[in-house]
Order: sequence, then C-alpha cells, then structure tokens
Amino acid sequence: MKYDLLLVGAGLYSGVIANKAVKSGKKVLVIERRDHIAGNMYTGKVENINVHVYGPHIFHTSDRNVWNYINQFADFNRFTNTPVARYKDEIYNLPFNMNTFSRMWGVKTPDEARAKIDEQIKAAGITEPRNLEEQAISLVGSDIYEKLIKGYTEKQWGRKCTELPAFIIKRLPVRFVYDDNYFNDPYQGIPIGGYTAIAEKMFDGAEIKLNTDYFSDRKSFDECADKIVFTGMIDEFFDYELGELEYRSLRFETEVLDKENYQGSAIVNYTEASVPYTRVIEHKHFEFGCSQQAVKNPKTVITHEYPATWKRGDEPYYPMNDEKNNSLYLEYTKLAQAKRPNVIFGGRLGKYKYLDMDKVIIEALADAERI
Repeated sequence: MKYDLLLVGAGLYSGVIANKAVKSGKKVLVIERRDHIAGNMYTGKVENINVHVYGPHIFHTSDRNVWNYINQFADFNRFTNTPVARYKDEIYNLPFNMNTFSRMWGVKTPDEARAKIDEQIKAAGITEPRNLEEQAISLVGSDIYEKLIKGYTEKQWGRKCTELPAFIIKRLPVRFVYDDNYFNDPYQGIPIGGYTAIAEKMFDGAEIKLNTDYFSDRKSFDECADKIVFTGMIDEFFDYELGELEYRSLRFETEVLDKENYQGSAIVNYTEASVPYTRVIEHKHFEFGCSQQAVKNPKTVITHEYPATWKRGDEPYYPMNDEKNNSLYLEYTKLAQAKRPNVIFGGRLGKYKYLDMDKVIIEALADAERI
C-alpha cells in the first residue's frame, strides 16, 4: 500500500477528510475526473467576477462549530440570500413571507395573511398531506402553490407534484414577518475570493491527480491504499449490480453581458412551467455591497439553470429520494458492507441524500473520526 487513504472525488466532503488525514500524518492520494478541485462548489473567474460554475452555493448553518471550522479556510462576506420569484410579469419575494403575501393578496398584517391561507387550506380539505402538492397547499394555500411552487417544482424534479413525496417542500420556510432572508440560520455568507480557495487549503499536503477517472484503472487504485473514500454514485461503484438509482441532472448556460446590472438580484426563480429554466443567477450579486462596488464592473455574468433527466454519462446533481430509490440505496449499503468494508461512501452521491454544505462538513468530520 503506497497511501494510507485514497479519496475518489475532490469536493467538500473529501476536502474535510483530506485535511484531517494530512494533519494526522497520513499519506493521502486524491483523484478527480474533472480538471479542477472543489467539486460542485467550484468557483472560477470570468471578467473578474467569481462565477459559481455548478450553480449557486450559499454557505449557511446554525452550528457554531461548523461555522468556526469553515472560517479557518476563508473569510466570509455578509451576503444574505434574498431570492425573488418571477411568475409571468409578477415579482414575488422569497421565502414566503409578509412581502409575498402582501404582493399576492394585498394584505398588510399577519392576521390577514393567516386568514387568507387558512381559508384556502380549509377549502382544500387536506388533513394528512400525501404528496408534495397537498403538503404545499397545507402550508401556503392554493394561490401561492399554483403561482410559485407547482411549475418550478415540476421542472426541477421532472415529475408531477402529486407524484413527489411531501417532505421535499418542508425545506421551504414560511414566515409571517416582513423578512426576505431565505435561511433561518444565524451564520451565512459567501467566502471572499470564492470557494475554490477553500478547497485548495483543505487539500494542502495531499497528492492530487486531476483528469483521472477511478473506473479507468480501479484495480490499481484499489490496491494503492488501505482505505478508500468514494464520493461518486454508489450504484456506479457496484456497476449497477442491483439496478440504477435515479438522479436529477442540471444544464448551465453562462454568458457575459455588456451591462452593469442585469436583474438586480443574485437569484431569480422562474416559476412558470412554460419557461424551460428554473432560475437565472447573476454572479456579481453574491458579493456583499455589490450595489456600491460590484456593479461598477461594466460587464456582468449570468447563468440560466435548466433541470434535466439524468442518464448514464450525465452529471448527477440530486438524488431522487422517494421510497423506491431509498429502498434500493439501502440494499447497496448492505452490499457495500458485505463486499467492500474498507470503502467509505460519502457526499450527496455516496450517501444518496441531499446535503447542504454544513451537513456535508458534519458528516465528513464524523466519518473522518471513524476512518
């Protein structure tokens, strides 16, 4: 064994483990099939603007220990996520809050908003939500569901809302205050200089091989280290022996515009089903104080984000955590324990679940101790 640890994939999860392993005196090899480290949080420079190449990443957490941990690798700005939603020619604030309700119904007080939502929930007659549509209506009523949730969600997941599990929509905060801060977490921001610099510090001391696919020579890679951390798709690792897990993919179209300010917000969601993309990202607005500084750049960079059905060869972004897929994933974990006990599966794909960045860090730190 030439190395103590082989990390397959150079994203955030691997970065946390690499940092711990190197500090413990371990010899670490990292292989990454892309031509860069940092995984999906990778940021690159375009027109002197930090571009979130694989979609927007806003770091947020309620865990002070996690906040302290990530701050050892970067200073964070004071960015607050306040996205807006566009339905036809109407603009609404997100998350669903008093600004949203006032724009939707002309109400002015929390009591008026609650009364309107309660009226619509009562009319729907929902007692125990069985799917995403019923869950959404039971939270915010039929008007907001039809305008701001249904089209966006069905584009994002490629399924009717009646076919999606109810728990997905529970991630959306609903507030009866005039507060557009999307996250309830007390710690939030964007690393100054972008996320790639964080990854560079995390992987410092490890040997890194880019443009290297584990599956191109897996026998040699399996033999080069005592333990392996695999952050790709667990079903692909076992050559889909038990069947394919389902994922959602994304397609990004990024362009430079000759204007200072395109949409006035970092993120605008397009909630109509007839609009093929789910959102438009204007990257310069992730920089705190952009209204005074970043917009002075005479150019701006925008990205249209298109959801897509995943097929082999595509980049998987989100697991489809319905009952069928979760059951299949559990069978793969049993297979892993029986056949490859020296392999730790991590990250969104290895653990087959949606994880925000702070949760990735929590799980990686725990797995690092286990390793």
